[in-house]
Amino acid sequence: MLRFILHYGIHFVVPILIAFFFFKEHRLKVSLILLAGILLDVDHLLADPIFDADRCSIGFHPLHTYWAIAVYFLMLFWKTTRIWGIAFLIHMIADLTDCLFIRFNF
Repeated sequence: MLRFILHYGIHFVVPILIAFFFFKEHRLKVSLILLAGILLDVDHLLADPIFDADRCSIGFHPLHTYWAIAVYFLMLFWKTTRIWGIAFLIHMIADLTDCLFIRFNF
């Protein structure tokens, strides 16, 4: 249960809090973009099975590779891609928590 709350809390609560506290003038727009970071999970459709609760997404799915994460990090350096970069990195942090739960058998 803790794993579920933490994972989806990071996916849905953290983006809203970041928008609320750091992007006050554009809270709604930034919230929606940050929440749209969940769209990275479209690459799960390429896996068989599509969903496996005991599979670490990081390094497995194409949009969850270390190369992709490096691109998301680089997106932070340009104003036009910064919000999307934050969204994608939040997504990676949420998935990393799952990986840690799997690895350490919490």
